[in-house]
Parts: sequence; structure tokens; C-alpha cells
Amino acid sequence: MALRKPLINSALYTALIAGGLAISGSALAAPQGLYSTEELNDADVYLASDPSNDIGDVEDVLLDESMGVHSIVIDTGNLLDLDEKQYVIETGNFTVETHNGNDLENIEYAVHVNMTAEEITQQPEYTNNWWTQAKQGALQAWENTKETAASAWESTKAATANALDSASDAIENAGNSVEQSADEVNN
Repeated sequence: MALRKPLINSALYTALIAGGLAISGSALAAPQGLYSTEELNDADVYLASDPSNDIGDVEDVLLDESMGVHSIVIDTGNLLDLDEKQYVIETGNFTVETHNGNDLENIEYAVHVNMTAEEITQQPEYTNNWWTQAKQGALQAWENTKETAASAWESTKAATANALDSASDAIENAGNSVEQSADEVNN
């Protein structure tokens, strides 16, 4: 069962993708700096090992809490002659090749997945169950991050306070030693 894509303002969507799309590898000669999700949706998808064999297209772009790209969803109607399925491919497992990058009206993308066809079929299918589990996992990761950050802050605060107390004690002891030495010299 395919999920319905939420409608997002095109300008906002473009800004989000520009900030979070991890583009890497040999598919690009140089980073483009800005990518259009409107044009990325429906881009042809290829295996990096077989760039002439179109295996499907980009169905959706998924963002995380920080509005960075978490993954893309590819529709694999042409993959291994299987029934049409949608797979979640996480950022880092694909690259984007840009054509006509200086002309927004004619810009085109090709997505190259750095996996074999079999590895793609082992990725999570884009279903309601996956969506619910991924959402819960992301929320839990966010909570863990907040707790870890708070704990690190408390540890840093305590260590800093201890260091300041130790430094203060050392300065006071040094002052007392200097005073005692001065008294001995004067006596």
C-alpha cells in the first residue's frame, strides 16, 4: 500500500533538500549547491554498477527532524521483473547526477543507487508499518540525544566546578605558603 505524499510548498521543499541532500561519489564532477526536489521526484534511478539500465524512479524524499534528507523512496517497477514496489534508500547509499544544472526549466537528475538489485530488494519497503516504526525510532533517537546532551552538560558543569575549586584551593595554598615563607624570612 503506497502512502500519500503530503503537499509541500515547492520553494520550501527546494530549500530543505539543498540543506540536507547528501550528494557524493563519482556521479558528480562538482557539488551543485542547490537541488530541486520537484525535479528530483520522478528522476530515473539506476544501479551505480549499470548506469544504462533504468530500474525505476524517485517516488518521494523523506526528511528527518532537522529537515535534512533521511532517505529517498524509489519505485522499482523495472527491478528484476518483480511486482512494482517502493523501497527506502537511506542517504549515503545514492548519488545524484545533474543535467542542465544552470537552467531551472530544463534541469534533470539521475539517481545512482550504490547497491546491487538484490541489495535494494533487502531494503525496507515503503509501507505504513515501516513509516510508523521509522517515526517511533526517530522520536526515540531524538529523546536519547536530548538526554545524552543534558547528561553531558551536567558532567561538564560538575567537572568545571571541581576544576575551579581545585584551582582556588591551589592558589590559596600557594598564597599561604608565600605568606608563611615571608613570615619566616622576617622573623
